[in-house]
Amino acid sequence: MDGEPPTICARAAKGHELTAESTRPCNSVALARRAFLRGAIMVQSAIALGALSDGLGFFASAMAYADQGAATIPIVVFTDAGQSRGTVPTARVVRSDAEWRARLTPEQYEIARRAGTEPPFNNKYDEWKAPGIYRCVCCNTALFSSRNKFDSGTGWPSFWAPIAPQNIRARSDYSLVLPRTEVLCALCDAHLGHVFDDGPPPTGLRYCMNSAALNFIALASSAKPQAG
Repeated sequence: MDGEPPTICARAAKGHELTAESTRPCNSVALARRAFLRGAIMVQSAIALGALSDGLGFFASAMAYADQGAATIPIVVFTDAGQSRGTVPTARVVRSDAEWRARLTPEQYEIARRAGTEPPFNNKYDEWKAPGIYRCVCCNTALFSSRNKFDSGTGWPSFWAPIAPQNIRARSDYSLVLPRTEVLCALCDAHLGHVFDDGPPPTGLRYCMNSAALNFIALASSAKPQAG
């Protein structure tokens, strides 16, 4: 207040001569103020670090949950008689390159795992007409049915639809000059071929597949295969 005598620090600011004894309270105030500021900074830092730690922990947990979710794929399961058993959450098939090499023939490995292409008119299933299911050569997932197969004249086995949309996936392929749409097995990411929009009704699509990426299973009975 205005009627009160000036403090020691105020007198020092006005140029009054101060002794060591008289400045001790001023120094104490300054030290206390610095201590308070350091303490506040430390508290704020601790809070910030704690929040960061909690945030990183939450982020790690979310990533772990996402990875766990991505490890399971909804696959429509079919019997060898072509009967659908419905959609089943299935563990994604992941193997090392060495494991794939050991499990597949050199041709199968080159096409299914390295996105190769077999020669037209010189492959196993181009003119294959038997009724049955075409499964993934890598993980045995049902991919195509003989009832959706047609003669495209291209030299590769062609289908106008997969046996179940959930069992395949597509992605853009820019390996050539013109972009294409690559088709892969949804469960193991095996390269199957490409899909084009010049197919017959009812879809107007042509799934141009590699025989080496497929394993044909003849119908176990006279039952007609079902779409998923």
